[in-house]
Amino acid sequence: MAFNDRNSFRGRDSNRGGFGGAPREMHTATCSDCGAETQVPFKPDPDRPVYCRDCLPKHRKPRENRY
Repeated sequence: MAFNDRNSFRGRDSNRGGFGGAPREMHTATCSDCGAETQVPFKPDPDRPVYCRDCLPKHRKPRENRY
């Protein structure tokens, strides 16, 4: 089957839920900055901080231009 545009190709498996085919298992965690409850796609390690979507950008290193 030929696909003439990206959208038809991408939409083909849109119900698979990501790279592995199964939906991601989400885990509840508490943000280390603001204390809000958040959901993360990994099992939180008690020895490492976890940040919510609002606080995470404050802790990420800026990306360098790759080109």
